[in-house]
Amino acid sequence: MKISAKTEYACIAVLELAIRHSSGEPIRMRELADAHGIPTQFLVQILLQLKGAGLVTSTRGASGGYQLVKSPEQITLGEVMAIVEGESTPQSNVSIETPLVQALLGAWRKADQKLSNSLRSVTFADLVSRADSQIEQMYYI
Repeated sequence: MKISAKTEYACIAVLELAIRHSSGEPIRMRELADAHGIPTQFLVQILLQLKGAGLVTSTRGASGGYQLVKSPEQITLGEVMAIVEGESTPQSNVSIETPLVQALLGAWRKADQKLSNSLRSVTFADLVSRADSQIEQMYYI
């Protein structure tokens, strides 16, 4: 599975928003971009896409920024990836659909569905927990 830079940045942004969700304070886009090396113009596009999908909201003004609309327990990795990449179904590049091509497509679609189900089972709360334990291991071992 190949992940685009846009999808990776979107997931990083949502994970950062999830980590700070309990504070109730919005996060400035510039702070988010600088902390993770995300080009600002790229992050603007990503956040607008996530906002359009109803995952994040923005607040204007001096204390403004972005925050999650739903709790991290309600947002899945698969959901964010689908918003950014769109839903995809494996398709054949071969012009004639023979039984061999149909067998391959069936296998690819089954694998794609399993991957999609797996990604939709991972919430951002799960990822926050994983990130916290990795940070603890870095500093306390």
